[in-house]
Amino acid sequence: MPKFRPFQAQKLSPEESLKKALELEALLEKRRSIRLFSERPVAKELIQSLVRTASSAPSGAHKQPWTFCIISDPEIKQQIRQAAEKEEYESYTNRMSEEWLEALKPFGTNWEKPFLERAPYLIVIFKKSYDILPDGSRSKNYYVNESVGLAAGFLISAIHQAGLVTLTHTPSPMNFLQEILQRPKNEKPFLLLPIGYAAEGCEVPDLRRKSLDEVALYWEAD
Repeated sequence: MPKFRPFQAQKLSPEESLKKALELEALLEKRRSIRLFSERPVAKELIQSLVRTASSAPSGAHKQPWTFCIISDPEIKQQIRQAAEKEEYESYTNRMSEEWLEALKPFGTNWEKPFLERAPYLIVIFKKSYDILPDGSRSKNYYVNESVGLAAGFLISAIHQAGLVTLTHTPSPMNFLQEILQRPKNEKPFLLLPIGYAAEGCEVPDLRRKSLDEVALYWEAD
């Protein structure tokens, strides 16, 4: 029989719940993707706390099908940058359609990714379609992409709440990450996040987020 324990729910008044929700909304509304990083160091303990938060995300059948590779070694960061830029160069010059390239123009991006070396930390999230048990057999994982996506969202939110910045980087294909970091065959790279503090004078595109009316539909009781 499965084991259960009492759930320790927060006891908040409707007013307190709304206040907390609005505070979180205001905090996360300020989150932006950053490509210009300071060299200011980040404490390892802080990074570890962020990863523990990410690992608290819900997952299919509680399989927790993720591995977080935390990189601060300059040589490995350099290897990752060189391999990523090789793939990005191919994407920008041969793989991306004109429509795609046009959509990227407001962001001023190109195939060069210096933030992969400048950011104090890189976290590469790997997804595991199955676990390898001690006897060598396989244990299937469920809703892997959804689970790892949730963990990535938790991590990005935690990074922002801690006053750090990041960027969701997905060079395609990302097989080089599996090779450089020597991950087993049951793990595939899902997302690369450079993490640190924003550089002094850092600017971001002046973007508008869609309004609630543009993203939400309601089915309400009469």
